[in-house]
Amino acid sequence: MQLGVDRLFTQFPELVRGKRLGLITNPTGVDAGYRSIIERFRREPGVTLAALYGPEHGVRGNAQAGEYVPFFHDAHLGLPVFSLYGQSQQPPADMLTNIDAYMRDYDTRHTGKTVERDMIHAVEAMVFDLQDVGTRVYTYVATMAYAMQAAAEAGLPFIVLDRPNPIGGTAMEGPILEFPKHSSFIGLYPVPLRHGMTAGELARLFNAKFLPRPVDLTVVPMAGWSRAQWFDETDAPWVMPSPNMPTVATATVYPGQVLLEGTNLSEGRGTTKPFEYFGAPWLDGYVLARELNALGVAGAVFRETWFTPTFSKFAGERCGGCQIHVLERNAFRSIGTTLAILRTIDRLAPGKLELHADYFDKVMGTSTVREAFVRGDAVGDIVAGWQAGLAEFARLREPFLLYR
Repeated sequence: MQLGVDRLFTQFPELVRGKRLGLITNPTGVDAGYRSIIERFRREPGVTLAALYGPEHGVRGNAQAGEYVPFFHDAHLGLPVFSLYGQSQQPPADMLTNIDAYMRDYDTRHTGKTVERDMIHAVEAMVFDLQDVGTRVYTYVATMAYAMQAAAEAGLPFIVLDRPNPIGGTAMEGPILEFPKHSSFIGLYPVPLRHGMTAGELARLFNAKFLPRPVDLTVVPMAGWSRAQWFDETDAPWVMPSPNMPTVATATVYPGQVLLEGTNLSEGRGTTKPFEYFGAPWLDGYVLARELNALGVAGAVFRETWFTPTFSKFAGERCGGCQIHVLERNAFRSIGTTLAILRTIDRLAPGKLELHADYFDKVMGTSTVREAFVRGDAVGDIVAGWQAGLAEFARLREPFLLYR
């Protein structure tokens, strides 16, 4: 398999030669030999790298979720490094004292996330090379969309170097985002929570259907990737997309488990198994595992676990909970599974579970799921309620797919 970055240099060098480039990337921007695209650009004849732009977590990938990332000048590279996650908006002084609440608030805002005109005044083309994880909430595709719009307004071409969807390109899950009512930085446009598309395919869809002003877009596609492939079924190099996305197993459970960010449960941040671990100080992991396994969730089993987060929710407190072990990932459906987890916890610990309504709804892209859950609707009925929307989206996305 060949990544977009590798094919750029071997088959499409004319896209970047003779131009001053602005590059949106982070540590995932590597070629098949783990060489950074930054270094590849610096060594490519006729290419001038003029500026770097970092998404959430920064160009270096070291900032935690919700953490303010400022502008800096990289002394080693001799380049300005602009942040597309809050550079123009100073955080409150007490941000780190309650980073989870701050993240829920700041992540949903549009402000402070756009490419401003003075960031690209010396640039002749924009290049995007980031590893997405296949879930609408993950903010890299929103950063891509904002950058596409800025490039369109500045009259700059926009180039996407495509990478695999780590959790495959066939299955889709969850409701379609209600636009514009529930549009936010963790979900801009009406796509499902698990969308089954690559960044390049999403760029084509956004450009044709949703951007206020289309951009001069080129997607450099991969060669040899099929929609049914998971990331670890390819020979592409895996680099953590962000501090709490260490493995493909994390990405597998993420579409559903990210909903826990909108609750008072720990989603495992501050542990070595974020999103696979979940729990709270007031839960008994033994009882929870027993009850969840009794549900017979397709493709997964639950193992009791006890963990003490080093940061984020319940930092320094022992939590009882479970770890999701996905055994048959093509059968596993993360979002329905997480709703079943929440229903079970609500039954085992009456009055303890809290849903942060605004953030939960922004993650889901609709308020209807939370409202149905609070009413006591069966999880199967809630899941059935979004199937018609997924079928409609499948038809909408079809012309923009690059891989079969």
